[in-house]
Amino acid sequence: MDGQNILTTLIVGLVIGLLGRLVVPGRQPIGCLFTVAVGLVGSVGGLAVARAAGIDSGLLVLGCQVGIAAVCVAVIAAASRRPRNRLR
Repeated sequence: MDGQNILTTLIVGLVIGLLGRLVVPGRQPIGCLFTVAVGLVGSVGGLAVARAAGIDSGLLVLGCQVGIAAVCVAVIAAASRRPRNRLR
């Protein structure tokens, strides 16, 4: 994978992550790096789901990617909002 492909993948991951954050209501306590990571997971996961379902349309694939990213954002947001028991 050359530098252009890596840069393109990161940009697409960022956009998918941001779209995933927009879909989930409320504020999410995740930063930029998590947004890119969630976007990359959403991109790969959504593409895998779309291919498994036999979807070839670009917009439907994008919808799958954003949906997977939104689920990832919701899970991460829920996990980071849990009260943590701390020993004092």
